[in-house]
Amino acid sequence: MAMKVMKINWRRRVLLVLAAAASMWIGRTAVTPPPAPGDPVASQAATAPSNTTLLAAIAQRRANAQVEGHGVVSRILADDNDGSRHQRFIVRLASGDTILIAHNIDVAKRVPGLRVGDQVAFNGEYEWTAQGGVIHWTHHDPAGRHTTGWIEHKGLRYQ
Repeated sequence: MAMKVMKINWRRRVLLVLAAAASMWIGRTAVTPPPAPGDPVASQAATAPSNTTLLAAIAQRRANAQVEGHGVVSRILADDNDGSRHQRFIVRLASGDTILIAHNIDVAKRVPGLRVGDQVAFNGEYEWTAQGGVIHWTHHDPAGRHTTGWIEHKGLRYQ
């Protein structure tokens, strides 16, 4: 008989722990404040592509990984004019990671009017670097052998 009481108490304890964990989770999500008005990362997250594959590529230090993502422009760099010309800028992800975007402007149109604080979404090929990585192939492939990438800025897609 003592064994049955212990089993019932053990089951009750498990149920109580599960119920407490569930109520804590529900309570935590219920009191999470809404994003601040004008928060560019939060406001874009509902419509922008997920950063999941990009974050996995960063963590795994991958190369040649086709990814999509979004973030906020944190720095505008000078164009790279060695070989094919590239418009370059740094994007900060909601995770805090930063990525260099190298957009080939000999193949695709330059993203005009790009400024620090602007939201961008992108699709391209990720290459890991010690600084966080670079996204390139953000354009169509004139030879048709590579996946078409793009950059979206202010509702327009550049590829």
